[in-house]
Amino acid sequence: MEAVPIFGIDRHRLGIDGVGVTTLVAFHGCPLRCKYCLNHRCLEPAEGLARFTPQQLYDRVGIDNLYFIATGGGICFGGGEPLLRIDFIEEFKQICGKGWNLTAETSLQVTSDVVRRAAAVIGDFIVDIKESNPDIYRSYTGGDAGVAWDNLGRLLELKGPEHIIVRVPLIPEYNTDVDTDRTAARLTAMGIVNIDRFVYKIKD
Repeated sequence: MEAVPIFGIDRHRLGIDGVGVTTLVAFHGCPLRCKYCLNHRCLEPAEGLARFTPQQLYDRVGIDNLYFIATGGGICFGGGEPLLRIDFIEEFKQICGKGWNLTAETSLQVTSDVVRRAAAVIGDFIVDIKESNPDIYRSYTGGDAGVAWDNLGRLLELKGPEHIIVRVPLIPEYNTDVDTDRTAARLTAMGIVNIDRFVYKIKD
């Protein structure tokens, strides 16, 4: 497989990106253009970024194999949008095997087929759903909220609620407490039990 650009590898994360000790691997590329994007590097030109094949990444992160095995941790794929690299993740899973748990931080702005493939190889999902109001979602991300919500329903059927955390942010200048209450209520109604509500801290 051709090497893909990765703009960050962050080791020894605990209680942030899934179960146990994890290493965050941040892929370049994202379908959204969020106004307060936390990782601008994923949208900038990929020139100069380190590139890895699945085997090369495994060789790089395998130094923490004992931590992963002992704690039930593994790799958290983020970005950007990691599910854009589903081919890479599938091959990486074949290499690392069942001993490592894979987690994905995703907006679910991908096709339904990608969601199905991801559910087969990724253990846990952290979904940044952002908003249930389609107008607010589009004004903030430039994307279609319906895609994310439809895919969340598919993912819930495939994985069950115990493997999904959904993040619901209060985004200054874009939504309100009333909006986040509505989004959380919709998630609860569809069977989501792990909801992470927080406030974006906007830097001056």
